[in-house]
Amino acid sequence: MCTTREKFKSFYYQDDVFPEIKVNIGTTALLIVDMQNEFILRDYGEAQQFKEAGVWERWIPFHDRLDEIVIPNNVKLLQHFRNYNMTVTYGRIASLRDDGADRSAVQKSDGWNGINLHVDSFAAQMIDELEPQKNEIVVNKTTDSVTTGTNYLQLLRNMGVETVIVTGIVTDQCVASTVRGLADDGFQVICVEDCCAAGSMALHNAELTIMNGVYCSVLNTKEVLDLINP
Repeated sequence: MCTTREKFKSFYYQDDVFPEIKVNIGTTALLIVDMQNEFILRDYGEAQQFKEAGVWERWIPFHDRLDEIVIPNNVKLLQHFRNYNMTVTYGRIASLRDDGADRSAVQKSDGWNGINLHVDSFAAQMIDELEPQKNEIVVNKTTDSVTTGTNYLQLLRNMGVETVIVTGIVTDQCVASTVRGLADDGFQVICVEDCCAAGSMALHNAELTIMNGVYCSVLNTKEVLDLINP
């Protein structure tokens, strides 16, 4: 049976055999990226803006994937981590000033990527299904990557984390930037294919294929649960 890593094998690795993935649950962290009200809810935030702009139709598949696949699988993975008292972390887009002056240039830009979500706003909060609990770390970022301009990498080192399992949205932007940042800093990274989504499946699949084998190992939820099952 073809594994997820084989499915997303890129041109560069066609003739290679991927090495076995080994993890220690005591040094493994879950990182959920940008699963926030602003981006997830169908009757709020960006979805409402898309409807008002008359472009909602092309975003429906994205939201269908979120509701039917991505959110349920994130919940399943999160519950497993909680059941075994494993490290849970979140990265979210959140500015500290009302006017968003503390945002990076990319989030001050025009267009879809330009956004200002104040840290205390409803928009900036994680969706109810993935609401952080006590002792779960939430890192606020004002750029795409959770590792850029934050203390996230230092927090991982302080906790002795060696492997980071990454989920969230969108695959080809904040997720990909975070995966690369973690990999460049020496962490073993696993990106969970069916816990992520992009604006289109073409973008989603292309980004995972690019990252797989060099920046991370691309697995699905079942494969991750099997891997980290105590």
